Amino acid sequence: MIRFENVSVRYTDAAAPAIQGVDLTVPEGELVLLVGPSGVGKSTLLGAVSGLVPHFTGGTLRGRVTVDGRDTRTHKPRELADLVGTVGQDPLAHFVTDTVEDELAYGMESLGIAPDVMRRRVEETLDLLGLAELRDRPIATLSGGQQQRVAIGSVLTPHPKVLVLDEPTSALDPGAAEEVLAVLQRLVHDLGTTVLMAEHRLERVVQYADQVVLLPGPGQAPVLGGPAAVMAVSPVHPPVVALGRLAGWDPLPLSVRDARRRAAPLRERLADRAPAAAPEPPPAPPVAETDALTLRRGRTEALRRVTLSVRPGETVALMGRNGAGKSTLLGALVGMHEPTSGSVRVGGKVPHRTPPREMIRRVGLVPQEPRDLLYADTVAAECAAADGDTGAEAGSCRALVTALLPDVPDSTHPRDLSEGQRLALALAVVLTGRPPLLLLDEPTRGLDYAAKARLVTILRGLAADGHAIVLATHDVELVAELAHRVVILADGEVVADGPTPEVVVSSPAFAPQVAKILAPQKWLTVSQVRDALAAGPEAAA
Repeated sequence: MIRFENVSVRYTDAAAPAIQGVDLTVPEGELVLLVGPSGVGKSTLLGAVSGLVPHFTGGTLRGRVTVDGRDTRTHKPRELADLVGTVGQDPLAHFVTDTVEDELAYGMESLGIAPDVMRRRVEETLDLLGLAELRDRPIATLSGGQQQRVAIGSVLTPHPKVLVLDEPTSALDPGAAEEVLAVLQRLVHDLGTTVLMAEHRLERVVQYADQVVLLPGPGQAPVLGGPAAVMAVSPVHPPVVALGRLAGWDPLPLSVRDARRRAAPLRERLADRAPAAAPEPPPAPPVAETDALTLRRGRTEALRRVTLSVRPGETVALMGRNGAGKSTLLGALVGMHEPTSGSVRVGGKVPHRTPPREMIRRVGLVPQEPRDLLYADTVAAECAAADGDTGAEAGSCRALVTALLPDVPDSTHPRDLSEGQRLALALAVVLTGRPPLLLLDEPTRGLDYAAKARLVTILRGLAADGHAIVLATHDVELVAELAHRVVILADGEVVADGPTPEVVVSSPAFAPQVAKILAPQKWLTVSQVRDALAAGPEAAA
């Protein structure tokens, strides 16, 4: 269905090709997963399938890409629209109408599909993606995860033969991600749709893939094969694979179910041990606190009597389904929203009544859309501005960018970065000021496992230095690695607040893979298991 013949893409003024020597075939009716570290060209490869590369992005494409016999060099994206449906990393950039139902119908209108057929397909897609209750909602009022589902739905309605998806579950809560992946499975199995998908959260998707394409790094040829075979050599892999490598399981398990079937001997080895307790922050007055905070946004009660306190050195994870109020709570802490009732205090100040220039010294927010913080023409200029704005030593921001993503050139324009690279730059800009309270909204969206591990190291260092961190995230693996406490929100209310192991181990939705595999034991991460095995007599065996 999709054929790459010795394909290379080089963007204007780029020092090296974004992808080089790609030669592979994606068969019809299969779900093929594209994996690799951040910045190796996954989005470029996907764009070459839809014709966006090079017709929209510019640059030079050498070689040949064909989709169902159509050459993407001679067919522009609009001439492939009936064949290829594309959803990029940023759903907001995808939308052309104002409401959910209009967005689902738009693609079919542009293709001239009959009105009665359009109506039926819109209803089918609303039901498939759980969007029926949102059909009349303005897209601008939806949460990030809801917008992602609308974006996926808008390319499903024309019934394309090929779906190209870039990080389709990155903004979704675990339940919504499972719903989307179930839909993709049905499309592949029942309708023979070909799905080519890039995704960093491999723990969600790798078990569903028919084949995996690994882009190892710049200038290296792709590796195509079965999921287990590719995961055995891939530098990026989910916790279930890391645990399988540690335990010596062969073939490697790709799902929690497969791993649990093999885990009994490992559970026996760990039965008389317990995970090392994370160091608790010392007692101190809270950096931020809310008391019975209620906040209305239009007709919606986004937060309802939320009481929360965060101490210096503490990392608190906000979790909950899309639209639960996580981003709204972060916005209240930084002063973006005025409470309807109740109170918010950060560093002894009321955020919405404090001048922004004063608040920026007390609290820093990295939003879901990192481009909101980036305005300079190059990475170097962004870093220089961050150093100057915060009074940091020259080179401080650049050092943080290098720590997160080592291979980002100074001369690169922020718009030319991948979503993960842009997020890393925005994180570095905010972290340069080392605010006492750091707020992160989906901080691992678009980051591969290596970049995520580097982020965890940086955030642990900040917490150890006394900075308070509140992160809103659907990334259960990040929470397992980093958070002291988990607060779960539902419909604007706090429904759970406690130490991470106590909250997530018993939760089907929010438990990390290791906890599910080794339950009822309270192990959360592969590193905990590795340390426990290394400390015992079995380590010498």
